Amino acid sequence: MDVLVNCAGVAPLATLEDTTGALYQEVLSINLTAPFFLIQAASPYIRSGGRIINLSSALTRIAAPSRAIYAASKGAINTLTLALAAEYGARGITVNAVAPGVIDTDMNSAWLGHAQERAQAESMSVLARVGQPNDVADVVAFLACDDSRWITGQVIDVSGGTAL
Repeated sequence: MDVLVNCAGVAPLATLEDTTGALYQEVLSINLTAPFFLIQAASPYIRSGGRIINLSSALTRIAAPSRAIYAASKGAINTLTLALAAEYGARGITVNAVAPGVIDTDMNSAWLGHAQERAQAESMSVLARVGQPNDVADVVAFLACDDSRWITGQVIDVSGGTAL
């Protein structure tokens, strides 16, 4: 195996008071537990010089109401990325994370469909727009190629300069 990309995730809106045990488990299961055990299962098959790329979130550095459990799960992905970069370095495997900001995907379509909320999201980026899937995919593709061979243990912000 050359490249493993962990990109599944859920991002429910829930205050701390509204976060049930079931929701907590669901978010951690999808956003943290699944990537952890997928890496573990794939590890014997990843060749020297291979890549592990985890999807994180810009919300690990930006406070957002009703996103605590999501941000916490992605913060754990950042820490996992650092730990595994150190662990897999001896095998020549790089481990990095990509931290998107607001991206125009199905996950965000409900609220980005409202003009006022979209305008607010656009105003948070120094590039004055919402990201597109290719903005993230291009960074993932770079991390997957040999040109990134000297990059490991990094969380790369792909938010268009959100909240600088």
